[in-house]
Amino acid sequence: MLLPDPEPRKQVYRLISVDDHLCEPRDMFEGRVPARFAESAPRIVELDSGVEVWEYEGERIPNIGLNAVVGRPREEWNFEPTRFDEMRKGAWDPHARVADMDLAGIDASLCFPSLLAGFAGTKFARSKDPELGLACVRAWNDWHIEEWAGAYPDRFIPLQISWLGDPEIAAEEVRRNAARGFKAVSFPEGVAKVGFPSVHTTHWDPFFRACEETETVICLHTGTGEWHATLSPEAPIQQATSLFPICGLAAAADFLWARIPLRFPNIKIALSEGGIGWVAMFIDRLEFMEIYEMGSVGNDWDAGIKPSEAIRKNFWFCTIDDPSTISTVDRIGVDHVMVEVDYPHASSTWPDTQDFLTRRLGGLDVETVEKVTWKNASTLFRHPLPKLPASISAA
Repeated sequence: MLLPDPEPRKQVYRLISVDDHLCEPRDMFEGRVPARFAESAPRIVELDSGVEVWEYEGERIPNIGLNAVVGRPREEWNFEPTRFDEMRKGAWDPHARVADMDLAGIDASLCFPSLLAGFAGTKFARSKDPELGLACVRAWNDWHIEEWAGAYPDRFIPLQISWLGDPEIAAEEVRRNAARGFKAVSFPEGVAKVGFPSVHTTHWDPFFRACEETETVICLHTGTGEWHATLSPEAPIQQATSLFPICGLAAAADFLWARIPLRFPNIKIALSEGGIGWVAMFIDRLEFMEIYEMGSVGNDWDAGIKPSEAIRKNFWFCTIDDPSTISTVDRIGVDHVMVEVDYPHASSTWPDTQDFLTRRLGGLDVETVEKVTWKNASTLFRHPLPKLPASISAA
């Protein structure tokens, strides 16, 4: 059951959302993989129960209900598989998505994958046939730049998924995709947790170098490392969800102490869906270490920048809802905080995003609000603010 379309909201703030999602459409891979993989590429099959699932290398991957719940009654939100006709069309159709963006006053959006690919392409990286997996990564990226972002280049910031099977190929893909207009790449927040060498090795240097040279932003989305800070095997999924910010903290610390900002001083890393509540605390801790502990631990941060400075120079932080700590943006750095809408997930603020931002950002000065709602994202992703669509009601 889908609810009627909501009434258009007045746009109080110009807005670029740096974390939304798309559900891969049925025909994503048709004609986009080499002929020899045509029968092996992911495809939608309908089970006897009427449920639609993706089938890939003998595995069936459902579209979990909570993956696309906007526009559905809250009492129907669940973890059960869902059909495409049970989702709001904006989940998988770019034209319907833009209409939903206009309805809520969202100027531009950066969209991550869903469960089929994994938010960072991890599903394809683990393919039994690596050549097929790479073909699927390229097909996903081709579809994204041609059919999704390409349909509305002023409204979507192109995001690619990375090939984890080979860092040299991954680097080649980053450069090739940068030339095609991609501005960001999704990479696992804990790549060692998904079975690949960690960022504390030099294994990923070709990839990081390519991202730095092309100004491609590395997006570390919560959950892509397939790790949660739960301490008990019996813990419910709600416990893992409540600890999402810890995943962002752990990812930032991993990249920082792997000295990525030292070896690649112009690299840009965005923590997606990690929140900002922990950032000021982490900066406090880093400064404490710099004052009292650095000499004793023999750390080799000798490149003229301190860890507490690198976290505010090379990292950007994203917020959906941090009411108690939004006031810490000055401590974090007002140029490094951005806003997410998370359409079409259960945590999305759509369609009441504008009212939500008014309540959450009302205590900040006008210049800071503009930076957080769109200017920082526009600068980081090199994406100009689109001309205000006629269908959006401006304040």
